[in-house]
Amino acid sequence: MIRTLLSSVALTAFFLTPSIAQQAADAVAPETSSDLSAFDTLSDAAQAALATKEAGSPTTAQTWMVAAANPLAVEAGAAVLREGGTAADAMVAVQAVLGLVEPQSSGLGGGAFLVWYDATSGEVTTLDGRETAPLEATPTLFQSDDGEPLGFWDAVVGGRSVGTPGTPMLMEEAHARWGRADWAGLFGPAISLAEDGFTVSGRLAGAIEGGAERLQRFSRTADYFFPDGEALQAGDTLINAEYANTLRLIAAHGSDAFYTGPIADDIVATVRTAAGNPGVLSATDLAIYEVIEREPVCVPYRTSEVCGMGPPSSGALTVGQILGMLDRYDLAAMGPDSAEAWRLIGDASRLAFADRGRYMADSDFVPMPTKGLTALAYLDERAALLGGDAALTEVSAGSPEWDHAMLWADDEAIEFPSTSHISIVDQYGNALSMTTTIENGFGSRLMVRGFLLNNELTDFSFRTHSDGLPIANRLEPGKRPRSSMSPTIVMTDGKPSLVIGSPGGSRIIGYVAQAIVANMDWGMDVQQAVAMPHLVNRFGTYDLEAGTDAAGFEGALTDLGFEVNVRDLNSGLHAIAVSDTLSGGADPRREGIALGE
Repeated sequence: MIRTLLSSVALTAFFLTPSIAQQAADAVAPETSSDLSAFDTLSDAAQAALATKEAGSPTTAQTWMVAAANPLAVEAGAAVLREGGTAADAMVAVQAVLGLVEPQSSGLGGGAFLVWYDATSGEVTTLDGRETAPLEATPTLFQSDDGEPLGFWDAVVGGRSVGTPGTPMLMEEAHARWGRADWAGLFGPAISLAEDGFTVSGRLAGAIEGGAERLQRFSRTADYFFPDGEALQAGDTLINAEYANTLRLIAAHGSDAFYTGPIADDIVATVRTAAGNPGVLSATDLAIYEVIEREPVCVPYRTSEVCGMGPPSSGALTVGQILGMLDRYDLAAMGPDSAEAWRLIGDASRLAFADRGRYMADSDFVPMPTKGLTALAYLDERAALLGGDAALTEVSAGSPEWDHAMLWADDEAIEFPSTSHISIVDQYGNALSMTTTIENGFGSRLMVRGFLLNNELTDFSFRTHSDGLPIANRLEPGKRPRSSMSPTIVMTDGKPSLVIGSPGGSRIIGYVAQAIVANMDWGMDVQQAVAMPHLVNRFGTYDLEAGTDAAGFEGALTDLGFEVNVRDLNSGLHAIAVSDTLSGGADPRREGIALGE
């Protein structure tokens, strides 16, 4: 029987070329499992939330709630909501703290996607704060002189992989649209923690230890994470005065202080002079960066609509396709212990990932059949392929309707799972789902003024063409790399019923889709849904979470024709179910909590 069991997630270091890594790279957990001893000084309410999560129960509240990946960040957001701030205000406080206490996953040097439900208008809005490729970048940036793709780590570490960060401007844009609190005051908790010091958690310490060699390539980064030449340990107190100063400038002058002036100058100089692997980011790239409002992608599922971020994210489209195909099948009657249910989920995911690899990229640069991919007739056609009684022997991209013709080759991009997710509902009825990242654990490993810079450009395909056809997700100047981040708001009767998202590389899509099925079809409460063992299939191999009851499906799925791999899987789901009350769930694989009143 599927139960909500927590497994330890081991840190794995490895070297892979892109051709080998496509199916494996984003399965690697960038961090070790949680040691919660670092949070002994939390408020009574936060300690209670930790205990509730450890007991496997959801946190409940009446008025507001925040769920995120670190209790210190959650407390910062809770303080804002308690004082009458909106979900947008709270997000600014949460993100500012996350960039300090969980720097391996997100921060000012990265990017994010945000989905917002506005209680006043009843509308869902999505904001794209994804990083952009520098104007000086060429499609062959990640190729050797003979035209072959670089080794992944050769591309990641250093300035070559750094895109123009979007998170600071996204924070400001969300606050300008939907905030009520004083902008400068939202940075107070993060500034205090940075100046007074915070306790290094077991997760952060484990990530530092596992990434030691690459973190020590650049002096600023090495000095911060390896003071006196020794890696930070769990329980150490860490001060980041530079980060506090950076936040003070942004608090006083807005995101302009980040995109122009001394901070921008330091970012550009750090990228362009990175020893051994300089990049091409320029002051112009920072000065012209924009957050873009995109049309949300909403796909019907059961009696609800599942809404999320469209291109350049593949998240909402692929989650939507999976659920849209499954909508034709009675998963509720099958239940979570049914191998047949997992056959349907696995092959629906494979079909959706085939379309993702062929068609999905930044639609500002390449034509995309966005509406065709989620059209009911097309999903009916794809769902019919699931009608057999065994795993599909062959999966390929479909032929959705286009408003023009274009042929693409399949993508070869690699996407690592070092990311974070924030879910918030405020007292006014607004809801926010935001997934935020610097891509690989610790990003490019370059540090500027107390924060790390992303390696987001390695989310592009290193190849530009395959078999004479262009790859949609190839690198181009100013383009945003495809992402799997899937911040999601499920709408029922015109209002949010579930606010959810996760880190996890391209497995984000499977994690989110599975949790939605668990909650909507199998009646699991929100904590059970985020904690249940993972079974994820993207490219044919069915990954089953080691150390959990998911591994018990190995024989049944093998008999159905699947190749099966039992392995560690490290999601970071944070979710809030909305009804007459609020119910929050935080993934037990990470150190976060859900907190509300």
